[in-house]
Amino acid sequence: MDRLTLFGLFAVTAMLVCYALEDRSRWFVLGFAVACALGSVYGFLQGAWPFGLVEAIWSVVALRRWSVRRQ
Repeated sequence: MDRLTLFGLFAVTAMLVCYALEDRSRWFVLGFAVACALGSVYGFLQGAWPFGLVEAIWSVVALRRWSVRRQ
């Protein structure tokens, strides 16, 4: 596996773990947002811009959820 593939594997694994643990703490929601942003970067670097765009949108949605949960 090359470095880009490992980066993508890390991003998607972090998304999965943070999503599964979201109910435990609002910090996992923030972690999910960061992992989605990493997934977006991976998508764009790989050349799959639709994937990168959708992951960027998910990152914004998760940041909004984290912000609402903070209150």
